[in-house]
Amino acid sequence: MDTLKNIYQHPAFSEDDLKLIFEKHEKKKKKKGEFFLKENVISNEYFVLESGVARSFVFDVDNDDITINFFTQSDIIIESSSIFQRIPSLENIQAETDCVVWKIDYDDFQELFLTIPALAEWGRAWMSYQLFYLKQKSVEVITKSATERYLHLTQEKPEVLKFAPLKNIASYLGITDTSLSRIRKEIVKG
Repeated sequence: MDTLKNIYQHPAFSEDDLKLIFEKHEKKKKKKGEFFLKENVISNEYFVLESGVARSFVFDVDNDDITINFFTQSDIIIESSSIFQRIPSLENIQAETDCVVWKIDYDDFQELFLTIPALAEWGRAWMSYQLFYLKQKSVEVITKSATERYLHLTQEKPEVLKFAPLKNIASYLGITDTSLSRIRKEIVKG
């Protein structure tokens, strides 16, 4: 329940609001390799990650698996376009490790959204942060070196480095496995 408290922090929430929100979440376990969402499927739920690591990925024009994002403790595992626009997902979301999550169904979220005004305020704040995060990531791919992006990942999501395969980390950083190995060796030497 602490994970949900960490996620749903907003001054406008009352204790009763939070109780209603928490009651709509169901604790689940996902095994390593299990999917939260597959491409071409409309998302009908989102998850709050209590423990473990998950990732979202797409296939490029050459059918290579490219990691878009990693999810770690207290992240919301969601494909926003699919769930809110009710369109098929372009992404796959998969557990990199065994995961413990809190699941909420789309219909339950919609019901809460209509009955708890503070949830709309929380949602706007969360979405604003996500837009900032994605913008920052896209700019960093252009303005930061691969080493700087790797070091940022080590600070932002150190669990990813412990549990995700190097090929997934490399694709997330926009570099080859060989470049990632070289960067890691240089950092250890330095």
